[in-house]
Amino acid sequence: MPTLPDNDSAPAGALIRFRNSVWFAILVCTLTGVLGTTLVSAAAAHSRSIGASRWTEQQRSLLRSLSLKSLAPLAPDPSNRYADDDRAAALGRQLFFDTRFSGNGRVSCATCHVPGQDFQDGTPLAHGVGTTARRTMPIAGTAHSAWFFWDGRADSQWGQALGPLESAAEHGGTRTQYAQVVASHYRSDYETIFGVLPSLAQLPRQAGPVADSAWRGAWERIPSARRDDISRVYANIGKAIAAYERRIELTPSRFDRYVAAELSGKPHDTQSAFSRDEEAGLRLFIGKANCANCHNGALFSDDHFHNTGVPLPTTALPPDSGRTSGVRQALAGEFNCTSRYSDAKPDDCEELRFAVTEGSELVRAYKTPSLRNVAARAPYMHAGQFTNLDQVLAHYNSAPAAPFGQSELRSLHLSLEEQRQLAAFLNTLTSPLAAPQGWLQGPATQSK
Repeated sequence: MPTLPDNDSAPAGALIRFRNSVWFAILVCTLTGVLGTTLVSAAAAHSRSIGASRWTEQQRSLLRSLSLKSLAPLAPDPSNRYADDDRAAALGRQLFFDTRFSGNGRVSCATCHVPGQDFQDGTPLAHGVGTTARRTMPIAGTAHSAWFFWDGRADSQWGQALGPLESAAEHGGTRTQYAQVVASHYRSDYETIFGVLPSLAQLPRQAGPVADSAWRGAWERIPSARRDDISRVYANIGKAIAAYERRIELTPSRFDRYVAAELSGKPHDTQSAFSRDEEAGLRLFIGKANCANCHNGALFSDDHFHNTGVPLPTTALPPDSGRTSGVRQALAGEFNCTSRYSDAKPDDCEELRFAVTEGSELVRAYKTPSLRNVAARAPYMHAGQFTNLDQVLAHYNSAPAAPFGQSELRSLHLSLEEQRQLAAFLNTLTSPLAAPQGWLQGPATQSK
């Protein structure tokens, strides 16, 4: 008898043929892709959920505000119409590194503001032709500020640049000397930007409203109209230097990359990851340690002035009342925002017009410095009183009484471990500086 077909084997054969077909392969790939996508999406959502839950909404907002991404675009400087002129910046760069702008021919702006050291010099007190009474402040990002110097005695970057040039302890020269240097070495560049130089014929080499009585007397004997012409050249020197300094900016640090990853829920890589101590230090910084009360915003500075009970320098220095005298100097400044050398309109000078000028809180109050690159910028405080961050943190933790005036500090009761964690966090704020190519060097050493 012939063999009848096995009814059970027919479907099995069809299944085998389907499994071996291209359609089965396509189906498997499709299902696998859908499942994989679903799992990845779920994992990402879980990661974002975990990241979000690690920080409260208030903390996330604060982290965002501290990120360099939150820094507003650099606003025009109404007092300096040349601030964003590339030609002025190129001239300012040359002036910044030129030692002929000093009484002894050996000091330039870069003597204290060393580009390779975050535009500061790493010494407790700045050294020019003599020794000053203050610590050199860095330059990067300062164009975003309203006040300059530790006591805020200048209200513009160009006004700040002029102060050291006629300081007997810093550059030690005078404005007639500097006008003559411009005429001899930078005439063409200067006149292209600012217009024709005034006649400097028969002017004394050294004359200006400076501490030296002979040079001051020589200045006072110059007719007032000529003095005004020379002072305008002097102001333009400051405006060119400010145009250069304005182009020196900060770049994102590991902290900024950490915040970007945390807020977006993306996984960290080696460029953004924090150690346990660094993250603990960040939480202390915005929390228990109260650091963000003053060190806030993308530059980690409120741009205000505070008495934090810093001890007197070990070196004998003249009395220093901080903002008390600084604000008065700013208001009376020859080159302030409301001066005839300023390009601003009166309504542009609100910071100066509404500055707080009286009050016990100004006594020995100093400007809050930026904490960006702070770990690479020892020593610390306005006269370099602390040699390392451990000493700074110990001071803020113990909150001693101020030598005079009233300290704003209150004891934090941080453990040694917590102080170590804060120091670890502060190290994450280090990053390179940014400027047009080659502009972090002097013209003579610029790479060809």
